[in-house]
Amino acid sequence: MSTSLLYHGFGIRGYRYVATEYVEGKVVFRIEQDLATCRCPACGSAQVAPRGTVDRPFRSLPIGSKPVTVRLAIPRVDCQECGAIRQTPIAFADPRRTYTKAFERYALELSQNMTILDVARHLDVSWDMIKDMQKRHLQQRFARPKLRHLKQLAIDEIAIAKGHRYVTIVLDLESGAVMHVGDGKGADALKPFWKRLRSSGAKIEAVAIDMSPAYIDAVTTNLPHATVVFDRFHVMKLYNDKLSNLRRELHHEAVDKMHKDVLKGTRWLLLKRPEHLDDSRHERTRLDEALRLNQPLATAYYLKEDLAEVWEQDDEAEAKAHLLDWVCRAEASGIRMLKTFAKTIRAHALQILAYYDYPITTGPLEGTNNKIKTMKRQAYGFRDHEFFKLKILGIHESKYALVG
Repeated sequence: MSTSLLYHGFGIRGYRYVATEYVEGKVVFRIEQDLATCRCPACGSAQVAPRGTVDRPFRSLPIGSKPVTVRLAIPRVDCQECGAIRQTPIAFADPRRTYTKAFERYALELSQNMTILDVARHLDVSWDMIKDMQKRHLQQRFARPKLRHLKQLAIDEIAIAKGHRYVTIVLDLESGAVMHVGDGKGADALKPFWKRLRSSGAKIEAVAIDMSPAYIDAVTTNLPHATVVFDRFHVMKLYNDKLSNLRRELHHEAVDKMHKDVLKGTRWLLLKRPEHLDDSRHERTRLDEALRLNQPLATAYYLKEDLAEVWEQDDEAEAKAHLLDWVCRAEASGIRMLKTFAKTIRAHALQILAYYDYPITTGPLEGTNNKIKTMKRQAYGFRDHEFFKLKILGIHESKYALVG
C-alpha cells in the first residue's frame, strides 16, 4: 500500500499511509496527517500547535467483496493567531459523515440501477445511510429547480395514497422536468410555485390544465398574460363520466327486463373508441343493440364521437365552427345531461380552441404520473414524504422498469 494508491484508488490526498489491518473480514487502512499541512479551520492560519488527536473510522470504496475502512487520527490544533482550538477539516469526507466522498459517489452510481436495500446489502451498510445519501444528493440538484427558462407548463394532481391524499405537479413541457411538487390539490398547493415564479422573471406563454375552477382561477390570477389550454384528455374524460351517469340513470328507469339486460355491462363499450371494439367478443353487436333500444343514450354516444373531432380539424376556424355546431346540437337534444355539458363547453370554448395556438396537452404529465406510480410501487411506498417529493423532482432523469 502506498500514498499514491490512497489518492488514485480511494480519492484520499494529502495524507500519509501508516499501516493495513485485517479485522473480521474487513480491511482497515490507517493514515495520518502531517502537522506541517494542518491549518486552522476558523481562520486558515498555518500557525497552529498540536493539542492531541481524535481517532475516527470512515467507510471507503470496497476491495472486491471486502469492506474497507480508513482510520484517521484527526489532529486537534491550537491556533496561535485567532486562539481557536478545533479539529482540522477532513479533505476526503464531508462534515459529520462516516464515509468518504468516493464511497458516496460509488453508492449513488449503484443507486441508478439498484434499490436502496440492494445497495445497502451490497456495501454492508445501513438502509438509512444510503437513503440519506440519495436525499442529500437530490436536495443539492433538484430542491430548487431553475424557472427562468419556462415557457409552457402543464398542471395536474396525482393521488399518492388512500384517503384522498394528493400532490400537485407542475411540469415543464419543453424539457419534461418536474418544476414543483405541492402538497394537496387545488390553488393552495401552487402558492409556493407562484412565489418563486414571480422572482424568476420567467415569461410563461401557455398552461395546459383540466377544467378545474381552482386551477383556472389560480392560473389566470398569477399568469394573466398566459394562454390557458384545456386538455383534450380531461375534456373527454369529463364527458365520459357524464355518459356513464346517463347510462346508469337509463338502467334504473328501464321498466322491462329486456332493456335492463341490454344496458347492463355496456359502460366500457360506450367509453371505447369504435375502432377498438372487439368483434370476436361481439362488443360492436352489443353496443348497437343498446343504442337501438335507447335513443337518448345513442344521441349522447354519437355526440361523444363528434366532440373528439374538435381537436382533429385543419385550423382554428374549422374547429370553432365544429364546436359551435356541436353545442347547438347538444342543446337541441332535450337531454338534460347534454344541455348541461353544452353550457360548460360554451363557457370555456376559448380555452378549448386555444389548442390551435398552442398545441399542448397534459399528456407528458400523465406519463410522468405513471412513472411516479411505478416508482412508488417498486419502493412499496415512502415513509419520508420530503424524500418522495425530491424523487419526483428528479424523476425525469430516472428510468423505471418492472423486473420480471
